[in-house]
Amino acid sequence: MKKIIIPIILFSHSVSAQYTDFNIVKEVKVKNKGVIVSAHPLASEAGAKILKIGGNAYDAVVATQYALAVVYPQAGNIGGGGFLVGVKNNGEKFTLDYRETAPQKATHDMYIEKNGKANTDLSQNGRLAIGVPGSIAGFFATLKYCKLPMDQLIQPAIDLAEKGFAITEQEADLLNASKEYFQKHNQSSSVFVKNTPWKAGDILVQKELAETLKLIQKQGLKGFYEGKTAELLVSEMKKGNGIITLEDLKNYKVAERKALEFNYKGNNVVSMPLPSSGGILLAQMLKMAGYENLEKYQQNSIKAVQIMIEAERRAFADRAEYMGDPDFINDKTSYLISDEYLKNRWKSFSFSKATPSSEVGKIIKQPKESTETTHISVIDKDGNAAAVTTTLNGLYGSKVVVSGAGFFLNNEMDDFSIKPGVPNMFGAIGGEANSIQPNKRMLSSMTPTIVLKNGKPYMVVGTPGGTTIPTSVYQSIVDIIDFKLNTNITVNSPKFHHQWLPESVAFEKDFPETTIQSLEKLGYKTEKWNQIGRTEMILIDDNGNIHAVADGRGDDSVAVE
Repeated sequence: MKKIIIPIILFSHSVSAQYTDFNIVKEVKVKNKGVIVSAHPLASEAGAKILKIGGNAYDAVVATQYALAVVYPQAGNIGGGGFLVGVKNNGEKFTLDYRETAPQKATHDMYIEKNGKANTDLSQNGRLAIGVPGSIAGFFATLKYCKLPMDQLIQPAIDLAEKGFAITEQEADLLNASKEYFQKHNQSSSVFVKNTPWKAGDILVQKELAETLKLIQKQGLKGFYEGKTAELLVSEMKKGNGIITLEDLKNYKVAERKALEFNYKGNNVVSMPLPSSGGILLAQMLKMAGYENLEKYQQNSIKAVQIMIEAERRAFADRAEYMGDPDFINDKTSYLISDEYLKNRWKSFSFSKATPSSEVGKIIKQPKESTETTHISVIDKDGNAAAVTTTLNGLYGSKVVVSGAGFFLNNEMDDFSIKPGVPNMFGAIGGEANSIQPNKRMLSSMTPTIVLKNGKPYMVVGTPGGTTIPTSVYQSIVDIIDFKLNTNITVNSPKFHHQWLPESVAFEKDFPETTIQSLEKLGYKTEKWNQIGRTEMILIDDNGNIHAVADGRGDDSVAVE
């Protein structure tokens, strides 16, 4: 077994009951073992513990999600939602959609002011930005595929919240940077705010969150969607302009949907259907790029990057026009991923110049902002696989903590098209297909994906990153299948991103400068970003050898049962 380990030092003020001594494991090579990769070492370890006591991949992924709600509060959550893509070792494929929904009182123009302008501050911050949370319902829906009871799966998270854990430098920096937002949007004090700056090694104890988790442990779904926790959440709404009611919470339902499947060079790609745009975008981008035989080129070469950018441009233009909650729109997925449609879409591609975005959609000026989501990849020793991506949307979601219950709430309403042509916080625009309606699920970019070779899991992959999620998963699959790169290089190579609008292509800071300059000569507008995504990947070869890699961009970590 190969491990690359970054130790977290044991701080001098540690107490034995607290979680202060843990390792960040970036890479593992094993066989006949269950492996889990997530955004935090303690969350990955929580999943691995469940595998060790006889749980399967789905038990592990539930335990890891609960643990992330404690140790990774900026995105791990019980106040948000997510998607799960699963492939069982008998070949059965399934997805769980526990995306947030618009409250009953939501209206089409709820963020439009009297002057006709969209107020994006209201859709992104504070109580009116919050959708009905789906995470806990999603965890309980996963139980159908689990071996262990929920009271066991939630226990590691209760221990982490009650006893406390040492935060890393990255976590300390984020809490310090967000302090004024927490104070602005919360009338009560919370454990996330203290008088002196947070620093690496400080212990974060979350007693209120521990009690919330214990209610779920004792009362099941009703421990969150009814009773004390539900009342505290609705009480939090009434402190501002929030509109979620007890009825909204009680009526929330998970949707089990047919996985989106397509073939890519002999591999069966299994991804998330609408209301995730991710699976459709992935199919469109891979198929269009495939028309140019990408395997002829090298990773990050001029022609390879140009092909991939132009596939991204066309796919994201379709996202804006056609995609939304399939229960509310005419779902055109099969047409949008058909060769008949895509070959026609690709006719305007030329190696000689950049395709102007105006040729594939209407140009609208828009801002660029950041995102926080989190992904888990897992495979157990029996060959069951799960890819799960969850989110609060922005960093710490709406910044609102449920007073008395100790968890952050999402700002997912911003993922609707709050006004046709007005971009959301990630610069994505949309039209009526993704407009606000009561009980509707907002369009997502999350792309949890499992690639099968000869019917068995070959790759389990996903990433956070808002609209950069589908393009990062796309690049990951191309790097492995077309460019024959190994898992570590694939995960940690600098990435690029284009989403039709804005016109510019974003490149990570270490991306080859010669390629960028050559693309600029062809008419591409470019910009540099510090970071794109944090990919979690597991690759299983034909002999059953497992190579798991956690992204080097954060505290992400692999754990083995």
